[in-house]
Amino acid sequence: MVDGLWWDEEDAEYIRRRSDRYPGATDIEPDWTLEATADPRRIVRDPDPKSHLGAIRLIGYSPSAGFVLTVIIDPVDKAGITAWKTRGADLRDYLGGEGRS
Repeated sequence: MVDGLWWDEEDAEYIRRRSDRYPGATDIEPDWTLEATADPRRIVRDPDPKSHLGAIRLIGYSPSAGFVLTVIIDPVDKAGITAWKTRGADLRDYLGGEGRS
């Protein structure tokens, strides 16, 4: 489970400034990721099959953002690692109800 998600200041700033690294990307507010963790329809992949470090992938809706977010979480201390606006297969899975936790 992913109760207790938190962000250190460096990682929070990293997701707030995604568009600096990825032109056209959406900047993400850390509070939005907390909303995504509370989404009753969220998908939790623990461990994330795409992670080499065993991180957790959470896909959930943020009402404040108005879209679905993908959040990557450290499985040990539940710290946020990164987050982005969900697209592709993860968005299809969320919209289709696949893999609910």
